[in-house]
Amino acid sequence: MAKQNNTSEQSLTKKVWNLADVIAAAGVGFTDYIIQLTYLLFLKMDYEKTLLGYTSTIPDGYGWKDLTSLDGLDLIRQYEQTLDTLSKKDDLIGSIFTKAQNKIQQPVLLKRVISLIGEENWLSMDGDLKGAIYETILEKNGQDKKSGAGQYFTPRALINAMVDVTNPLITETVCDPACGTGGFLLAAFDYMKKQSNDRGKQQFLRSEALHGNDITPLVVTLASMNLYLHGVGTEKSPVTCCDSLEKSPEKLFDIVLANPPFGTRPAGSTNISAMRDDLYVSTSNNQLNFLQQIMLTLKNNGRAAVVLPDNVLFEGGAGETVRKKLLSDFDLHTILRLPTGIFYANGVKANVLFFTKGNRTKEIWYYDYRTEIKHTLATNPIQRHHLDDFVNCYNSENRFNRKETYSAENPNGRWRKYTYEEIIARDKTSLDITWLKSGEETIDYSLAELMTMIEEKSQNILSAVSSLKNIIGKIEE
Repeated sequence: MAKQNNTSEQSLTKKVWNLADVIAAAGVGFTDYIIQLTYLLFLKMDYEKTLLGYTSTIPDGYGWKDLTSLDGLDLIRQYEQTLDTLSKKDDLIGSIFTKAQNKIQQPVLLKRVISLIGEENWLSMDGDLKGAIYETILEKNGQDKKSGAGQYFTPRALINAMVDVTNPLITETVCDPACGTGGFLLAAFDYMKKQSNDRGKQQFLRSEALHGNDITPLVVTLASMNLYLHGVGTEKSPVTCCDSLEKSPEKLFDIVLANPPFGTRPAGSTNISAMRDDLYVSTSNNQLNFLQQIMLTLKNNGRAAVVLPDNVLFEGGAGETVRKKLLSDFDLHTILRLPTGIFYANGVKANVLFFTKGNRTKEIWYYDYRTEIKHTLATNPIQRHHLDDFVNCYNSENRFNRKETYSAENPNGRWRKYTYEEIIARDKTSLDITWLKSGEETIDYSLAELMTMIEEKSQNILSAVSSLKNIIGKIEE
């Protein structure tokens, strides 16, 4: 049966992607195509429900059959009216159709997408298969560098390892304040749903336990649909389109799992420092603000696992202030140091910080999965088994009974602890620690990888120059 599911998943994904190539030739980007596919898929599944005797959740005149009977400009007009009407709803439909717009202006191409959706009976498809197909499409879209969607993805292997050691329980609440397409929320759901068959607990898990925010409307659409296809948030999406940093948390959570956006806030975003007086320190650093938000979002004894770039570990000023607060009011017990080559943006140096709210830090355990480690998305993508040793060392069943693999006899051990006193004595309370000798200079990148890295570094330099020009311009004014 599993083999049959894999075949169906692969064949349907291939059909979806072959049509993407055709539509891309007409100037429609991959991400825009996936969004339109999502809108139409929801309408088709709603129609399939009516065939089984259920009442449609779509207003009369804006359903699936209202589209399939039309061609040409009539089809375009009806589709655009449908998107506009459904985007104004305040339930699950409103989340799926958040700020919906038609990006396929050629009637013949829109008709082809409708035909592709119409060929399958989605509602009767196994729930896990539906979700797997959709997630595969999302991941494939993220891997396409032209789409720019890779920024919304965290490697599934890393997500699963983070969830495994954080151990969310079916009775707990989970939040991701920058949820992208919902990878952390879905991994937590998959982990939690196996813990009990109790109907009440399952209902709580599917309708109340998970919460996510994202600032980008198209991402909210993808995340809401992703969760919906997995049976989560079938009445109201757990994902909200908002800027998590704009205000204090309205609700506290047992667990936060996140990979917040790195770098500066998007142009035109509100000034967080001017809007908030509850943050520990005022800063324009996006990741430091997200870290502070997550610290404030946790319940007492709540647990967090957060992907953050290297600069959060060593940056002075606001960075040092946040680190000291993290050490004094939270138990920052574990840091996983990650290699480059696992994210869709090359050269990103990141870490996962694991901490609990309520008690101060006594010791920090480091796992160095960076030194002498090489991953590439094309030839050696990170897989779950690569993190098995970290998960074993973490010892989530009793993390107070850990054993170092580092010692004077084994200086190459990747698992080592440092006391609070050792950390606090470091310059700027830096958490940027490594003890293994690096051989990075011997890493053999392919020509394609080198070209991609050069392109991305060039873009970063251009962006930095542009920012400097703006700053200088404001000073001269």
